[in-house]
This record gives sequence, structure tokens and C-alpha cells, in this order.
Amino acid sequence: MAAVRSKICGITRIEDALAAARAGADAIGLVFYRKSPRAVSVQQARAIIAALPPFVTTVGLFVDASRCELGEILDAVPLDLLQFHGNETAEQCEGYHRPYIKALRVRAGDDLAAACEAYASAQGILLDTFVEGVPGGTGQAFDWGLVPEHLAKPIVLAGGLDATNVASAIARVKPWAVDVSGGVEASKGIKDAAKVEAFLAAVRGAGQ
Repeated sequence: MAAVRSKICGITRIEDALAAARAGADAIGLVFYRKSPRAVSVQQARAIIAALPPFVTTVGLFVDASRCELGEILDAVPLDLLQFHGNETAEQCEGYHRPYIKALRVRAGDDLAAACEAYASAQGILLDTFVEGVPGGTGQAFDWGLVPEHLAKPIVLAGGLDATNVASAIARVKPWAVDVSGGVEASKGIKDAAKVEAFLAAVRGAGQ
């Protein structure tokens, strides 16, 4: 089985970003959604990115941001990848001169194959748990059996993952990558370095 990539999302502090990098995370996520308890300012994001070592992908998370707001952030923050977590269409995700992934909140009856096809320009599709009125970061897992095999896009699996269940999730879904936020926290927005290490160790173990 190929190595599964990993992203630690909801980073708000330099020390947490460095702990994730040292533990082997492939990417960190910075939340630009003001209603989130894990939201960062442009200044915070710039400081975190400046402190990172090379070869750690920086991902900016947006929820139905206006084109003006998103453009201003991208002018100020050197993000590698965009993650759209709202109701954005493929056309709205394009045009920023950055690759993007689109988050879909999964519930029974969804046609995930069709949804993947609708975002043909995305680098991948992130699958998260559907909770009414909440765009993500719920800390709840969804039924992994709802994910069909051989989707058209690389899958990033999110939603309620932690060190105790990520290996099972990987075995069931066989995603390209996994994404965690609440499952490695001491409190919202504050990561626990030991939980980060345990999570990434479990991801590596699942890929062997």
C-alpha cells in the first residue's frame, strides 16, 4: 500500500506548526473562516508559514469567502493549496492561480461520484462529516462505508479521526491522505504535540 499523506489542520501557533512538521506531517491547514475557533489572521498565518521548514505544504481553508476577501489574503499569505469548505462551485474555486481541493460533507444518499466529477479541476476531494449548519471541524466521524471505490479524484479523508481510529479508516477507505484537527488538540486551536505524534505514527503504520 502506498504511503498515506497527512495534514494537521486548524494550526494557530508557530510551535504547533513546527511540532507537526517534526512529527512528519505533509501539510498544515490554516483556517480563514472568522466563525471558526481555529481561525487565524493574515499576520498569524504569515508568521506560521515563515517559521516552517521546507517541503511542508501550506493549505488555506475558506468557507464561501468573497473573491475580494480571498484575493486580499492570497496577496498577503503565500499559500500552496486552497481548500474550499462551503458551497463554492468549481468555477468559484478556480482562477486564483493556486491548486485547490473541495470539501464535501458526506451523508447517506449522496452521489459522491457525481460530486467528484463536478469538481474536475480540483486536485482532490476532501470528505468530511455532514452536520447541519456546520461547515467542518465537527470532530464527528461519518460512515466510511458510504465512500465508493475508485472515485475519479484522490480522496482526503477527514471527520472525527484520531490516533485510535485512523488506521481503520485508512484500511476501509484507502484515501490518498487524511486530515485531522480536533483529534490532535488539547483545546480548540491548540494542538497536543504527543497526540500529533501518535496520530502520524498510526498513519505511517497503516501504510506499511
